[in-house]
Amino acid sequence: MKIIDVIHKDTVLVDLQSSDKKGILEELAKPVATITGINHEDLVRVLMERERLGSTGIGGGIGIPHGKLRDLDSLILGFGLSKKGVDFESLDGKPTHIFFLLFTPDNSTGLHLKLLARISRILKNDLFKESLLKAGSSDEILCLIKNEDEEF
Repeated sequence: MKIIDVIHKDTVLVDLQSSDKKGILEELAKPVATITGINHEDLVRVLMERERLGSTGIGGGIGIPHGKLRDLDSLILGFGLSKKGVDFESLDGKPTHIFFLLFTPDNSTGLHLKLLARISRILKNDLFKESLLKAGSSDEILCLIKNEDEEF
């Protein structure tokens, strides 16, 4: 499964404005709520519950907030970019700039882990991360993801 096949253009946000973790999660969840019809507050609650288990700020300027939802038919993936960076309680203590948001149905653990692994793999490429940080539009980000994802 390729990332580009499951990411929605409407969930690609290139200018996140929030300055804290909860605000970022609220911003990232808005387009997902619109697409899925799932209550925005419920989405944020699921993400915050997951964050309480341990931060999804994996370091290197990257956060991969994720959660499972009973009312979801298929997985949904979003992307967010914070030019200024946010304290996302990352493992390395540094600001987080690049966010991949993932929601999967409750019963899809294998798919959930497979997509998390694929996202982590493409984000090991420093040139790719730099290109994402410089991107100015959702189309540009989608093009970058498509090109990088084809390498695997």
